Amino acid sequence: MSLRGGGRTTLLVLWLLALAGLGWVVSQRLKISTDLRSFMPAPTTPDQRLLMEQVGEGPGSRLLLLAISGGSDEELAALSQGLVATLKNDPRYSQVINGSFDPGALDPALLPYRYLLSPTLDTQPLDEAYLADQLQQRLDELSSPAASLLKGLLPRDPTLEVLKLAQMWAPAKSPQVRDGVWFSAQDEALLLVQTVAAGFDPGAQQQAIDGIEKAFHALPGSAGAKLELSGPGYFSVVVGAQTRHQADWIGRISTVGFIALLLLAYRSIGSLLLSALPIASAALAGIVALTLAFPDVHGITLAFGFTLLGVAQEYPIRVLSHRRAGEDALHSVRALWPLLLTAIASACIAYLAFYASGVNGLKQLAVFTIVGLLAAGFSTRYLLPHLLPRRVRDVADMRWLVRARAFVDRLPRPRWLPLLVAAAIVAMLALAPGPFWQNNLAALTPLPQSMLQHDARLRQALGAPDVRYLLVLQAPTAQGVLELSQQLQPRVDALVARHAVDTLELPSRYLPAVALQRERQQKLPDQATLQHDLTEALDGLPFRADLFQPFLDDVRTARTLPPLTPERYAQTPLGQRLAAMLVPRDGHWLGLGTVSGVHDVAALQALGEGSHGSVRLLDLKAASESLVVDYRTRILQALLAAAVLLVLTISFALRSVRRAWHVLAPMTLATFLVLAVERMAGIEISLFHLVALILAGGLGLHYALFFERDTGDPAEQRRTLHATIVCVLSALLVFGMLAWATIPVLRAIGLTVSLGVAFHFCLSILMAPHASES
Repeated sequence: MSLRGGGRTTLLVLWLLALAGLGWVVSQRLKISTDLRSFMPAPTTPDQRLLMEQVGEGPGSRLLLLAISGGSDEELAALSQGLVATLKNDPRYSQVINGSFDPGALDPALLPYRYLLSPTLDTQPLDEAYLADQLQQRLDELSSPAASLLKGLLPRDPTLEVLKLAQMWAPAKSPQVRDGVWFSAQDEALLLVQTVAAGFDPGAQQQAIDGIEKAFHALPGSAGAKLELSGPGYFSVVVGAQTRHQADWIGRISTVGFIALLLLAYRSIGSLLLSALPIASAALAGIVALTLAFPDVHGITLAFGFTLLGVAQEYPIRVLSHRRAGEDALHSVRALWPLLLTAIASACIAYLAFYASGVNGLKQLAVFTIVGLLAAGFSTRYLLPHLLPRRVRDVADMRWLVRARAFVDRLPRPRWLPLLVAAAIVAMLALAPGPFWQNNLAALTPLPQSMLQHDARLRQALGAPDVRYLLVLQAPTAQGVLELSQQLQPRVDALVARHAVDTLELPSRYLPAVALQRERQQKLPDQATLQHDLTEALDGLPFRADLFQPFLDDVRTARTLPPLTPERYAQTPLGQRLAAMLVPRDGHWLGLGTVSGVHDVAALQALGEGSHGSVRLLDLKAASESLVVDYRTRILQALLAAAVLLVLTISFALRSVRRAWHVLAPMTLATFLVLAVERMAGIEISLFHLVALILAGGLGLHYALFFERDTGDPAEQRRTLHATIVCVLSALLVFGMLAWATIPVLRAIGLTVSLGVAFHFCLSILMAPHASES
């Protein structure tokens, strides 16, 4: 029984209060995550696991490349030094380098360790002859422009071991230095900034980039200069901003268009506003379910989820279009409900494929859409009809609809049509150019080519690590990795010498193994011997005899120091760098050698020959492609299971194999026809196309279900056509605009769903049984 005026008002108020309550729960519990790895599958091999860690946590992913231009060398150098001074004390950055020598690279308490870290003692004893030669060089340098730097170092480090370590730890292929800082050939001051935040965390990377830009613009003289950034973290921020911008303006335009379409179709503002309630219920219920089931919700889940909930907008549209003049809304809904319930259940089954994928982000997407569809469907059935106005205009009386339905009824429906479509699909798939699947994630980037070229130029100038290759060293212990790294260093030096690779940075570059540190420690002279040799070396030189007491104290301390371990080294400014290169893994340790400028991949791979797997070159691109293949296989298996469940559900609901054929055949053919057309256009199918195909299938299932429904009433058939046309136009309005987006992911979804909606609509009509005459 329909509610009277007071009851309708009460129900509306209670519904709005319930939505407000759900909104309050969302505001209190919703935590947004931005780590893109939530939408990557769980790695199944060691290389895939290492890939996921390096993409998010590796040193290459954390690097931001900075270039300052628009001034003289002196002005740009001052800005570079000012930026370093500001950022080096900021906890968001683990390392800031611009080519200038920083004596504070080692903690003062750890300075005596320089004799255990520097390779000097491997070839040169700390004796009278060596000290005399070094002191003479220092005397000559005191009359050079470097005198100001040397005066502070000389008493404690006359052999300049700290400077040698700084040079060793600087990028092997560094830009030219002017005014004490790096410059490119394009007269830009260059800097390298390593963030503490993971490269795959756009939110944290945005904060790090904002900090850099704020610090730069606060510097004197920055108004006339230009700061440019690059690197994986910067790219993730740019991609996120571009995607949000395009999604926002597309969303605004499509929303206005959707409202205009419904007003044109139903000419009732009240009905339009009321039909929004099931959609609002779907969105809020879905988000609340996410906050209850997961500790945080990924932003992409919400973006894709609202897109997939587009299916739910069809539920109130069906109710509005199937209203008869003078008939109670409840009566109309009861007649529609069996088919509507079948459509809801079928869409939920299709979206269960996301949950079965095992990927956290897709599991969230499944929970959001399934709960949302159920909320929209049941609120449309049990709440909306009580609120709809009693008087409505019967759309079946529209003249254009009468002519349109007559045209549809006259269309031929040859039995051989499915065979013809299937043959066309097979032919197009067989003749389609290029690979079928898109395994290269980089191909989905919306970044302009100019930005990628700028990154490559800066990366080459700065000698920044390659983001594709890693040399992986494996040993039972951390010390075993460092020893293996030391043994490999001569072969690596040979590769660099013959230009097989520009640089290959191993963990032992930052921390020698304990055994090597002990060897160097044994070569340090005792206090008496060193005092004697220093006195002899000072003979004839204008240095005070007591000037080098700090040097003598450091050597005495170094002779009794416990060797420096990775745990102790982690407390130094370079600890973050070593920690990223030396990681524990399943009962053993891995050393990660970062590579720059690979010219001979085979030569790099040869480093692992005869090592029995303890040394290997990891191609992160190949590992990512294998991960995508595994991911896709898992989703396809889940889709196959969902398809079987869908066939059983439709057959059971319709109680007829013939009727199930009229519903499932057009949906199946339309899905494969979309694939065939996109392949003929040279489009390689990505994971996003698969997601879009599921959405298009959910929409198409509605069309086929309602066209198959033959009530024997021409007016009801016209109402079915009206509802379907409104649904098709609304879907094409939203997803057709997405197809014009420049973001590859949005474009893939928009094009696939638009084609799917069009093909589903046409095939559902052509394969439906002829309307009964009455």
